[in-house]
Amino acid sequence: MPYASSHEDTIAAIATPLGQAGIGIVRISGSRSREIATKIFRPKKGLNDLKSHSLTLGHLIDPISGGLIDEVLLTFMKAPHSFTKEDVVEINAHSGFLLLSSILQVVLKEGARLAKPGEFTFRAFMNGRIDLTQAEAIVDLINSRSERGIRLASQQIKGSFKDAIEALRQKILGILAQVEVAIDFSEEESGTYPGEEMITRIEREVVEPIGEIIEAHAQRKIWMDGINTVIIGRVNGGKSSLLNRLLNEQRALVTPIPGTTRDIIESTLYIEGIPLRLMDTAGFRKGKGKIERAGIRLTEKKLGEADLSLIVVDQSRPLTQTDRNVVLRSKGKKRLIIINKIDLPSRLDENEAKKAFDGLPSVRVSALTGEGIDDLRQAIRNLVLEGGSEIDATQLAPNLRHKNALKEAQQFFENAARGIKEVLPLDIIALELQSGLEALGDIIGETTQEAVLDQIFSQFCIGK
Repeated sequence: MPYASSHEDTIAAIATPLGQAGIGIVRISGSRSREIATKIFRPKKGLNDLKSHSLTLGHLIDPISGGLIDEVLLTFMKAPHSFTKEDVVEINAHSGFLLLSSILQVVLKEGARLAKPGEFTFRAFMNGRIDLTQAEAIVDLINSRSERGIRLASQQIKGSFKDAIEALRQKILGILAQVEVAIDFSEEESGTYPGEEMITRIEREVVEPIGEIIEAHAQRKIWMDGINTVIIGRVNGGKSSLLNRLLNEQRALVTPIPGTTRDIIESTLYIEGIPLRLMDTAGFRKGKGKIERAGIRLTEKKLGEADLSLIVVDQSRPLTQTDRNVVLRSKGKKRLIIINKIDLPSRLDENEAKKAFDGLPSVRVSALTGEGIDDLRQAIRNLVLEGGSEIDATQLAPNLRHKNALKEAQQFFENAARGIKEVLPLDIIALELQSGLEALGDIIGETTQEAVLDQIFSQFCIGK
């Protein structure tokens, strides 16, 4: 695989975002890290004998020209007491793209090569410093869109998810050992076939806990990724005004001219810590030009991708077939009816509206005056969290890869329990249990295919 094939090289990369800042870091990892550091670094005091896990002030030089590059703080971390469990050097320099690039080029000239995306973390994984769930949690920690998401990722970095998976594996290993003993003695003794007790163990100690972990995935998506939320409705219903009111800023252009919004306007809104990626869309109607029709097609595309639909209905106008069609088009999503313009006299027929809205939750607001906006925020929160249940920061929240592997493992274990009920050959029972173990091993990286590892670590930035 691309990462493992060059695992013995000494690698280097800029480990901080490029741009003007107080400090920028160039990271080096591998057997030649210390050698490279002694060639390009001159401490202000004493000999160039780097002490592990200490900051040393000095000058960075170009060994070819002898020219001074920068005054830096250098840290040397001797293996195995580093993130990668290899010798690591970190050069803390003044930040700036040209300066950090110059330092990196000097390091590369002295024998290091440029690190691939995520290669430092990959080496930490390969050297046993972290397991695969902890490596993935680092990406989650960087990309998390909420404080609760950060806490969930932090728990996973500590190893809580790994420990839970390992505990399940140990239970299955114990059950598998009993099955294998029964296989060995099946021809010598009677009554060795597993019975109801083993079925109960598999179902209660393995299948049910896996199911609970799988259920947490939906909550994880909320806190880690945020909720894709579209504001939809017919033209001039007040969608853009509602977006502006929720964001407390003039984000979308508001005019009395129908069809003003042609493109998707996106912003992030936090409701009690829940990140919503709000999208104001073109109003539904028969488009009167190529641009407006393109905007409506884009609205339909975003509606298909959305997790939550906020359906805006203008109460100052009678309900139309377009309103009904919008409700129908959003079917299959979490939906909230927002009856807007309550500052104006209502022309909605309540019976027609009740029938068209098909029992969906609704809230009445005025995007113009702000009346009902607090109720809207609470309604969104309740709908997203399905009545207010929130995942605790210490709970296990698998990502999609974990969820799929857990579902696969759960199916194997259910097959094993069913096989015992049907008195299938013990070799088949053992095979189902072993297959489930391998699926759990995929989660922590023990049996994960190389292509999957490449895909996971390629998500990292260079320098991490």
